[in-house]
Amino acid sequence: MLFKEIIGQEAAKRRLIQSVQEGFIPHARLISGKEGTGTLPIALAYARYLHCTNRQNDDACGTCASCQKFNKLSHPDLHFVFPIVNKKGKTNTVCDDFLKEWRAFLSGNAYFNLSDWLTYISAENAQGLIYAREADEILHKLNLKAYESEYKILIVWLPEKMHETAANKLLKLIEEPPEKTVFLLISEDPEKVIGTIRSRAQSFPVPPITPEDLTQAIKEKYQLSDEDAQSVAHLAGGSYLNAANLIDTREEMAIYLDLFIIIMRNSWKRDIVNIKAKADYFASLGRDKQKNFLTYAQRLVRENFFLRLQMPEINYLSRPEVEFSMNFFPYVNEKNVVDFMEELALAEQHIEQNVNPRMVFFDLSVKIAVLLKK
Repeated sequence: MLFKEIIGQEAAKRRLIQSVQEGFIPHARLISGKEGTGTLPIALAYARYLHCTNRQNDDACGTCASCQKFNKLSHPDLHFVFPIVNKKGKTNTVCDDFLKEWRAFLSGNAYFNLSDWLTYISAENAQGLIYAREADEILHKLNLKAYESEYKILIVWLPEKMHETAANKLLKLIEEPPEKTVFLLISEDPEKVIGTIRSRAQSFPVPPITPEDLTQAIKEKYQLSDEDAQSVAHLAGGSYLNAANLIDTREEMAIYLDLFIIIMRNSWKRDIVNIKAKADYFASLGRDKQKNFLTYAQRLVRENFFLRLQMPEINYLSRPEVEFSMNFFPYVNEKNVVDFMEELALAEQHIEQNVNPRMVFFDLSVKIAVLLKK
């Protein structure tokens, strides 16, 4: 990853480049920001720039021996720590056991979240963690001399997922770092990183990507029109990952919107026959899609309530949703919005608890019929 490949974040890139040029290289940085804003790409580009033997004014050269190794994420003085799961048949798994997968995953896309990574390594329902035994691996690696570069760099992705024992050992290393060692901690929730580490690492917050930069990036990647790209960028809230997910799930969102419209119409008309027919359809969707729909419905109700405030900057509706909502939002008001949200959340909870989905959907539709009249 080069700085020029990062989406937006020009101010953050300038700060890091300037700090290296001025010889100010903190031994520990806590680079924090919401998923999809580019925290990990920024860390990778900064690490490459530190290791580059022919640095340019605005980026690494991309061609020196060090940069060539970075292209494969195989530089011997670059180390990674990230959440993992125990491999089958092995109880002492460490990050190096997943290093091949990690490099392949990163080479495909540097904008992802923990769920994407765990899916890639087939973690199934296991939670990703940085285990206590990782601390000994870190100690061993960082106490060795640098092989080729002036600096040894350790990138810790999601330190908030680190076991307390590993975190405490990492703290000791940060307090008394080996010579020419740089720690880059990449966090999406810095408040969950132990306070003693936070206080000893220089804070480097990364803001959301600007709408202009995000619009340009998704236009180039997905060949969207200006209007569609701007709409997606607004809905994504400064996250490239959110933008990509919105584009990838457009067809699914269209299905959910159609189902929401039909539910509201049937409930308003108190059309029991069609309510029952849609309950059968809802039951056929499968539990994940049932939950996804109910989550979507909660968002749509919330956005329709905000639409009443006539403040478009805080409204996050797609064009098809706006077309529907201009007629629907008067039915979501101060008298029923809380009950609306509670009933949808309760239905989602019941689906999670394996309650019969036909009963859940039918009951929800009947309650909505009452709420729409408030």
